Amino acid sequence: MLAMLFATYIIRGKWKYEDVPELIKADVNKILKAEGYTDFS
Repeated sequence: MLAMLFATYIIRGKWKYEDVPELIKADVNKILKAEGYTDFS
């Protein structure tokens, strides 16, 4: 759930991938890739 929040804010341009805590980076990465975003890191 938290990973989805971070992914949504990254997609909307409010946060950067670097701001994601290490614990959920893998999950956020999967969500962003599933949404078609590949250039986020």
